[in-house]
Amino acid sequence: MHIGIPREIKTHEYRVGLTPAGVRELCHHGHQVTVQRDAGIGAGLTDDAYRAAGAMIVDSAAELFAAAEMIVKVKEPQPQEIALLRAGQVLFTYLHLAADKAQTEGLQRSGATCIAYETVTDPRGGLPLLSPMSEVAGRMAVQVGAHCLEKEQGGSGVLLGGVPGVAPGRVVVLGGGVAGTNAARMAVGLEASVIVIDRSLPRLKELDLQFGPRATTIFATTEAIEHAVLAADLVIGAVLVPGAAAPKLVSRDMIRRMRPGSVLVDIAIDQGGCFETSRPTTHARPTYIEDGVVHYCVTNMPGAVARTSTLALTNATLPFVQALADKGWQQALHDDRHLRHGLNVWAGHITHEAVAHDLGLEGYMAPEAAIAG
Repeated sequence: MHIGIPREIKTHEYRVGLTPAGVRELCHHGHQVTVQRDAGIGAGLTDDAYRAAGAMIVDSAAELFAAAEMIVKVKEPQPQEIALLRAGQVLFTYLHLAADKAQTEGLQRSGATCIAYETVTDPRGGLPLLSPMSEVAGRMAVQVGAHCLEKEQGGSGVLLGGVPGVAPGRVVVLGGGVAGTNAARMAVGLEASVIVIDRSLPRLKELDLQFGPRATTIFATTEAIEHAVLAADLVIGAVLVPGAAAPKLVSRDMIRRMRPGSVLVDIAIDQGGCFETSRPTTHARPTYIEDGVVHYCVTNMPGAVARTSTLALTNATLPFVQALADKGWQQALHDDRHLRHGLNVWAGHITHEAVAHDLGLEGYMAPEAAIAG
């Protein structure tokens, strides 16, 4: 198969779809890989390294998209990239369609086969291609939240770890999944006062065993969320419903009643965000202040640490890329029901039920029917 790795064009996105090591593996299996010039430079991966791994370098995205049978990316295709897709071509990347009707309709019009990293599953019910970036985003959330609490950033001037004689900052983490657990781990490491809220009692028990007295676990109710949020210095939204829009757990009314200078970091912004006042931001302008509260809602948080993120992402995606290339997408999805869950759009049809439901789009087709052609 001919695989194309384009340069990412989303604002301040420095990751790349595959590392040179990943390219070498694919070439070793007899596949052809084309990489757009300088695609990996933001992650410290040079064109010479890709050439040494066996890739061909081309100058333009148009040339790459025209030649490749499968496009492997990081972020959702931008409008000018969607225009380059063609019927029958495979797109393998993060899509987050449930919060993006325009992108979804564009992919439908393209006729491409679109497989989303974030809805591929594993035998334990996890999301193996979302997990590494959730780990990065969770750890970054405390880092950026601590920075946003600084006075010159619009924050309240609270040091999360406190100092002797002064109480530490209060961190509330909404969601005890991969992102939330990593956020809690970092906040505990800074010696903040940490609360993790989740609706799964088994997960809360696991977190209680993991963190012990260093973090408090609370079952998610509207009252519990309100009480914790109003007392917090930093609230991290880390909720996830696979493939679907994130629930709005924190209302505008709650946010109005928070202390001025408090900070919200919305990791769930790719799926629409879990705070009612959230709207997407970029690394160029990562924050805004609404109702006196600092909001950080960057849709590609891990892009800021592109080298770590690219290495971690390739580790997770490479086996799936290899299966798609070795077998072709239909056979690969037929053989692996977990990869099959990643199919979101095929030949103009929505093939992920949660996406069709949340966007109010008709014409949902089961992925099994798409595989059968």
